[in-house]
Amino acid sequence: MKKSPFAPETMPDMPTIDGVELAVAKAFIKYENRSDLLLASLAKGTVAAGTFTRSKTASGAVQWCQKNLAQRRGNGKASALIVNSGNANAFTGAKGEKSVETIGAFVADIMDCAKTEVYQSSTGVIGEPLPEDRILKAITNIKGSLGRSSYQEAAEAIMTTDTFAKYQTDHCQIDGETITLNGIAKGSGMIAPDMATMLAYHFTDLPVKQSILQKLVSKAVDATFNCITVDGDTSTSDTVLVFATGKANIKPIKDEKDSRLRPFKRMLTKQLKALALMIVKDGEGISKFVSIRVKGAKGRKAAKTIGLSIANSPLVKTAIAGSDPNWGRIVMAVGKAGEAADRDKLNIWIGGHLVAENGGRAPEYDEAPLARYMKGENIEIEVDIGLGNGKAEIWTCDLTHEYISINADYRS
Repeated sequence: MKKSPFAPETMPDMPTIDGVELAVAKAFIKYENRSDLLLASLAKGTVAAGTFTRSKTASGAVQWCQKNLAQRRGNGKASALIVNSGNANAFTGAKGEKSVETIGAFVADIMDCAKTEVYQSSTGVIGEPLPEDRILKAITNIKGSLGRSSYQEAAEAIMTTDTFAKYQTDHCQIDGETITLNGIAKGSGMIAPDMATMLAYHFTDLPVKQSILQKLVSKAVDATFNCITVDGDTSTSDTVLVFATGKANIKPIKDEKDSRLRPFKRMLTKQLKALALMIVKDGEGISKFVSIRVKGAKGRKAAKTIGLSIANSPLVKTAIAGSDPNWGRIVMAVGKAGEAADRDKLNIWIGGHLVAENGGRAPEYDEAPLARYMKGENIEIEVDIGLGNGKAEIWTCDLTHEYISINADYRS
């Protein structure tokens, strides 16, 4: 599979984080010549926060993580993370649930921790039984390798149809100490916001109360991963987890009003957005990256709904793929969103070109320069609903023949 034309030319050098050790292995779940299993060991005292898919057919691994976070009653302790690619272990019934239980208990045993401190994810084909015997064997073999794998290798191990590994590191200063946040993510298709979208794991040395971390993560996810879409399809496995080892040499943050949270909050949102955009820019078959800004809606939720209606419209996405300046499709998508809109107050710009104004085609509209603009790789759409102060930004990509080819051949 050829690499996305929007793949970053350079990627950052990823530092280690005190309290996090990584190891990857080949479990031969689906892929023959690459790592497909990630094990992370987390220092005693690490806390976890997360958001998950709201799909009614969520995988057993998602349900396991949700249960672990819920039953800790705010403590959210974490000692290990295990992730496999190539098989989603979703819609596999009682057998799939048993596999999750078996793997969780096995990891807890070899890591000498409680099962509630083990977090799991699986990604790949839906409906196929998980080859747990291969995974257990691989876990046994890689336990002694913890600390030897890089974040880049970890990001590569969790890929499915991704064309490049996605990882990011950021730093901020708190009390004169450097706080580090490392993140890895995967996602390319079956991407639509419904809490998060895809898999993403972030690790930091910040000492922070779990309930505070959870609030920060939920808010940051809503402004980043929840604002991307590739194809409008929400995965059964969507997971975002943030682990804080507490190893940084600062006084722990136990109050959500603590001003020291501000730089970390900005850093967390920045990193989640960076990885979210990487996912869109690796959208299956992508040839154009699209930014959609909606303003003037009745509220932020309304603006976001309208933006997603535009971003998820196959007619809008295929027009963009064909470099067709068919702005009437944007009008259609606004109208079907189900949010308040007034034809005579609606204004639309594409690449700064005013195309629709006050309920009709803009008087100065000239299709020739817009057609030239549409041949570019980066497309910007702006919509003013004209009814309020609500605004939102959504990121998506076009829909090409290559997307169909990738998904038609996915299981073959």
